[in-house]
Order: sequence, then C-alpha cells, then structure tokens
Amino acid sequence: MESTWLVLVSLALGLGVGAGFVTLLYAAERHGRQAAEVVNPAVPDGIDQVLDALESAGVVLDPSNNVVKASPGAHALGLVWNRQLVHPELLDLVADVRRTGDARAEDLVLSRGPFGDASAHFRVRLATLGTRYVLLLADDHTEAFRLDEVRRDFVANVSHELKTPIAAVGLLAEALDQAADEPVQVRRFADRLMGESRRLARLTQEIIELSRLQAQEALATPELVDVDAVVADAIEQNHVVAAAAGISIVVGKKTGALVYGEQPLLVMAVHNLVANAVNYSSNGSRVGVGVRRHKGAVEITVTDQGVGIPEVDLDRVFERFFRVDDARARNTGGTGLGLAIVKHVVQNHGGDVRVWSQLGSGSTFTIRVPEAPLPLTPPPTASAATGEPTP
Repeated sequence: MESTWLVLVSLALGLGVGAGFVTLLYAAERHGRQAAEVVNPAVPDGIDQVLDALESAGVVLDPSNNVVKASPGAHALGLVWNRQLVHPELLDLVADVRRTGDARAEDLVLSRGPFGDASAHFRVRLATLGTRYVLLLADDHTEAFRLDEVRRDFVANVSHELKTPIAAVGLLAEALDQAADEPVQVRRFADRLMGESRRLARLTQEIIELSRLQAQEALATPELVDVDAVVADAIEQNHVVAAAAGISIVVGKKTGALVYGEQPLLVMAVHNLVANAVNYSSNGSRVGVGVRRHKGAVEITVTDQGVGIPEVDLDRVFERFFRVDDARARNTGGTGLGLAIVKHVVQNHGGDVRVWSQLGSGSTFTIRVPEAPLPLTPPPTASAATGEPTP
C-alpha cells in the first residue's frame, strides 16, 4: 500500500515538472518570436516601392531607431550612415513623433554626412508608419536658399549702384539751376550730367542684358558665327578709347573658326574683355587679342600689360558688381557687371572663361567655346552650255 502511494506521488510530481517545463518552453518560444519581430527589418508592404518612387530622400526607422529602409537619396545627402541617422536633431524629431503620434515638419540646417563640413538646408517631414515604424522624408533646399540669397544680394547691389548716379544727377541738376547765369559753369555741369546719364544708361542696359542671359531662352536663335568677325567688331568698338590712351591693340592672324551662337552676344563678351584690358592698362602699353582652334574648341584670348589682379581676387572677378579696384573702376565708368556678362554669355554658348594674372605683369582672359563643324562644300553643278561640271 505504501509503495503504491509512493508511485502515485512520484507520478504526480513528474507530471507537474513536465507541465512546468512545457510552459517554460512555450513562454521562451513566444518571447523569442516577439524579439524577432522587434528586430525584423521588414517594413509594411509597398513602402519599398513608395520610397523608390519619391523624389524626396526617405528613411524608415524601427522602434530602436535602426534604419530598416533608406532610399538612395538619403545616403547621397548624408542623412544615413551605418544603418543609423547621422544627425541628433533628426533623432530628437523621431522621438517626439513617437511620443505624440503627430506628424512633424521642420526646416533644418545639417551637415552633409558624418564627416562633412558643408552645411545644407533641409525640409524634413516625419510621421508614424503603422504602430512601430517612423517614416522620415527630407528635401534638399540648399540651392533654393542659395538662389534666394543671390537674388537678395543682386537687388541690394543694384539699389546701391543706382543710388550713386541718380544722386549725382539730382545734385548736378540743382547746380545747373543755380548757375543758370554762368555759361562756363553751365557747360561744366552739363558735361558731368551727361556723363552720369550715360553711366546710368549703361548700368541699366547691362542689368537688362545680364537678366536676359540668365534666362533659359538666351540663345533662342543660334546661327553659325565667324569668330574672326566677332573679334574685329569688338576691337573696332574699343579703337577710339585705346587710341586716346596711346594703347595699341594687336590682333593675331585670322583662323576661319566658326561657332554656333548669337553674334551680338559674342561681340559683347569680347568687347567687355578688350574694354577691361584697355581700362586697366597704362598709357602707351599694348593689348593682344588672339584666336586659335584647339581640340574641338575655339579659344579667344585677351592679354594686357596692366596692373594685374591679386591672387585672392581671381575667383571673384566674374561675380556681379565685384571690382578689383573700386575707385579706378568708377573713374573709368565701370559698372562691375562686364565680366559677369562675359561669364554668362560664354556659359550659354556651352563654353567657359578662365583668367591668369600676376600683379604688375598684366592679365590674360581666355574664352573657350565649342567649335562648329565646317560646312560641307556643295557638289559641282553641270554647266547649262557644255553639260560639264563647273569647278
């Protein structure tokens, strides 16, 4: 009897231990399945295709802020590195969206990548994706900010540049009124008034030209242009001023080079370079203008023996309203737009412009534009009288 009781007790204990072991196994399996779900990098169906189709950089983050999906744009903009968001500012926004459940949109200035120094302007939007993920979308607005700054600077510069001649015209008009009975003074003030008027007209015209060049339709009607003729026209426009200063303009031999574009614009660009060379050269010096065909390009070079440009200013000479010597530029009637116009004319013709300079030795500006293929020679035609081909 006693042995039977012991057997029953042992059986009961065995069943209890077995049931407990099974329960532990089930709990462990359930905990493992939940853990696997937490680290599972899969995102809701269709998100991959949506991110790939968006122009915005897209990132999906799991509850541990691991990046489980990132579009190529997110990597290219330096937002994601090593499956993590690079910027703490973005992680703070992600935490706020998780806490409140509300979508957020912010404008941020962030570095490009974990090691980059350059800043970029981003428009960032975040929202929950299901119950576990957060979706982050970012658009790079750096170029828009840059263009807006350029626009503001341009307006400010134009206002400043127009203020001087307009004020001068007003003062000279008053002086003329007060000197009405003094013919000599009237003539002197009238000459100065005409000079300021011409300067104002030239500045206004160059602003209009620069605005047109920055438009997409700047080369609406390109045609075949003879570069030798362009150079000849530009030199002719500067001949009187150069001769008055005893400056000789030396031209290289003709090349017969042709380019596609607008002849008036190319003449204006070369004219501006020659005018600069004359204005910044000492009396009795020489300005050289040459054309050559080189590796599918036509190069127009203007060299002077003037004061030269400091090395620190070489990268800025093509900026609008930038002057190396502000006082001298004003004395010569310079507007600060001439080289900016050259740059845009050349860029609109598919080329570039470069400068070399050394203080005290002069400067060399080189325009380079693609060369147009030579026109084909027309086939010989038969002579009506002889039936033979005409030469």
